[in-house]
Amino acid sequence: QVQVVQSGGGLVQPGGSLRLSCTVSRKIFTIVHMGWYRQAPGRQREMVVGRTMGNRTMYADSVKGRFTMSRDNDKNTLYLQMTQLKPEDTAVYYCNHRDRENDYWGQGTQVTVSS
Repeated sequence: QVQVVQSGGGLVQPGGSLRLSCTVSRKIFTIVHMGWYRQAPGRQREMVVGRTMGNRTMYADSVKGRFTMSRDNDKNTLYLQMTQLKPEDTAVYYCNHRDRENDYWGQGTQVTVSS
């Protein structure tokens, strides 16, 4: 059974930075999609950044130039580096990995941008 553990959220002031981590308990051999999603109160979950196998990484217009997704395959860990954070980035953030059979979601981590 695959376990997915997220870390790195918290409270940050506008203009600050945070890095989210998402560690999978074992190697996923064929990742067809990976990405980060977020859900703000009263809103639907939206994709922040995603990469589907064979395609380039896609960022939501609202985070382009500020957020960067990366992955350390040796550590089975997906990262989301967030800079120049804004109050509208406040949400619960979820990581996602998908192989040919399953969707693996993290438990969610709260990011609050406030002065």
